[in-house]
Amino acid sequence: MTASALTEAEAAKRAAARRAVREVEDGMVLGLGTCSTAALALEALSLRIRQGLRVSGIPTSVQTAALAERLGIPLTRFAEHRRLDLAIDGADQVERRGLTLIKGLGGALLREKIVAAASRRMVVIVDETKLVDRLGGNKPLPVEIVSFGWQSVLERLAALGGSPQLRLAGAVTFVTDGGNHIADCTFGAITDPAALEARLSSVVGVVESGLFVGLASTVVIGRPSGNVEVIER
Repeated sequence: MTASALTEAEAAKRAAARRAVREVEDGMVLGLGTCSTAALALEALSLRIRQGLRVSGIPTSVQTAALAERLGIPLTRFAEHRRLDLAIDGADQVERRGLTLIKGLGGALLREKIVAAASRRMVVIVDETKLVDRLGGNKPLPVEIVSFGWQSVLERLAALGGSPQLRLAGAVTFVTDGGNHIADCTFGAITDPAALEARLSSVVGVVESGLFVGLASTVVIGRPSGNVEVIER
């Protein structure tokens, strides 16, 4: 990717992040996502906090928690708040028709899904390259699996047609913040995300899949021009 293309992609993400943070109101409890675009939203949120906005957030990863602390964003826990007002996160793919998502390439899909499910609304920020007519294709679907017996779990995922690959971090197996592994599964075009999610949930050893069905309320799509498109479910 050229420097110009990188600049355009960054402009698109920043525009989407700024627009998403406009949804935040004083006193809200937020879910704070984990990805490069969500990190830009935290920067925009930090600016509003310095201007007087009062909020607190539940981070979806150790990485996000560290960034929030550096930016001066107050953090809280589910022990204090069972229900969140708004989750702000990115996505690896967004299906335009139903706003179903693929998430998890950043490795935090389980915590992200817990936060999204506990939130009254979920705002997803992406650049236009993440918007698709149908999920899947060449994009793998991350599936979080237990570390014990992972070889057997991969066989079960392969039987579903997922062509799973155990995710690595360099020369070692990638480990999530929850101590699990991730199998990146290529299913081709996903014609029925809800049905596939149910099939994956039935596999012993699967903790959670990166299919987010019916969770996104709003998708903010950044354009290289700095303009944004907002889609509501």
